[in-house]
Amino acid sequence: MTAGYLLLEDGTVYRGRSVAARGAAFGEAVFTTAMTGYQETVTDPSYAEQLVCFTAPMVGNYGVADERGESDRPRAKAVVMRQLGGREWAEWLDAHGLVGLEEVDTRALVLRIRETGAMRAVAVADESELTVDEALDRVRAQPAMEGQALVAQVSSPEAYVFSGTGSPRVAVVDYGTKRSILRRLARAGAAVTVFPYTAQPDALAGFDGVVLSNGPGDPEPLHAETEAVRGLVGRIPILGICLGHQLLGLATGHRTFKLPFGHRGANHPVLERKTGRVLVTSQNHGFAVEPSDAEEATHVSLYDGTVEGFEFPELRASSVQFHPEAGPGPHDAWPILERWVAEL
Repeated sequence: MTAGYLLLEDGTVYRGRSVAARGAAFGEAVFTTAMTGYQETVTDPSYAEQLVCFTAPMVGNYGVADERGESDRPRAKAVVMRQLGGREWAEWLDAHGLVGLEEVDTRALVLRIRETGAMRAVAVADESELTVDEALDRVRAQPAMEGQALVAQVSSPEAYVFSGTGSPRVAVVDYGTKRSILRRLARAGAAVTVFPYTAQPDALAGFDGVVLSNGPGDPEPLHAETEAVRGLVGRIPILGICLGHQLLGLATGHRTFKLPFGHRGANHPVLERKTGRVLVTSQNHGFAVEPSDAEEATHVSLYDGTVEGFEFPELRASSVQFHPEAGPGPHDAWPILERWVAEL
């Protein structure tokens, strides 16, 4: 094992010890407050082009299993931890080519990100191969997350049937969908077909409902995807999740913006305005939809007041910014998917 480090674009260095693959991983440094679900986190396509810092004090202590993957391979580019919990986790990271650092002062790193916002960064497995001075210029030459359209690199290249039996028939537009979403839809009784991010309205209009999935990057440059959603609105029931929520917002005339450091974790409280209930939710997003003057917002974050859900009854469209499939996370929001399927 070698001495490695995480370098932020402002020049701050956090030193640690390499426990996985060699090399250097460039991306946006973010953190998640989830205490479990580390494998699900790293395989979530929404973490594409990101270096994930875990706030849990120990990561990897219950091993890995193929069925926990949210996609077919890791999507995050590096993992930063306070303490490695087990060799199986380190070996899995290494086998998949991910840089992994432990013995990092993750508390100081998270405080820095909260104070200054998510930043471009690099995780380096061996300082002898890339010094801090050499790395800083390369970090600052990397593109910022704002303006990045990333769905093409995580979406399925072609349509496929996930669950061929059941009713209603649901189409999922894959902007980087998690397998947990597909499983929850199937368990609610739906027949599920997954379409690539390029799917056009006419190909989807024959289904009973359409789910706009989660995904990585900035929603604003996704002009073709927004136009496709606009072409669906009013024709067929729609449920947007995470990036899908943002695209529905753009398609209905709202604007999006980048959060300072995002919402990532499995303990985010959200107010369900209609019932007054507070849902503890799983979240993973760095962008949000600007509120409007209308009473369209169904859910609101109790952390910062950002919009966490929309409903457009006349358009048969609704959305949530959080993850109702809860993979991983609490199950408070499971009924959202179940009700939507039941009402189709």
